[in-house]
Amino acid sequence: MNSAPRIDTTEIHDTDLDSISGGVAVAAAVGLHIEAGPLAVCADADAFVSLEGVAANAKASAFVA
Repeated sequence: MNSAPRIDTTEIHDTDLDSISGGVAVAAAVGLHIEAGPLAVCADADAFVSLEGVAANAKASAFVA
């Protein structure tokens, strides 16, 4: 007896995926890392824009060794 799970698959056309996922989206990201002697500074930011809305994130941190 075969005990492996059975997974049925089907083909989905691109036009159907566009309506499911919200269509076309744009994403951007940027990062920065600077070290000077015992000091290190890191920062990054990203944004995601689609027809359903906008999401953005930014953070920064500094370290002293």
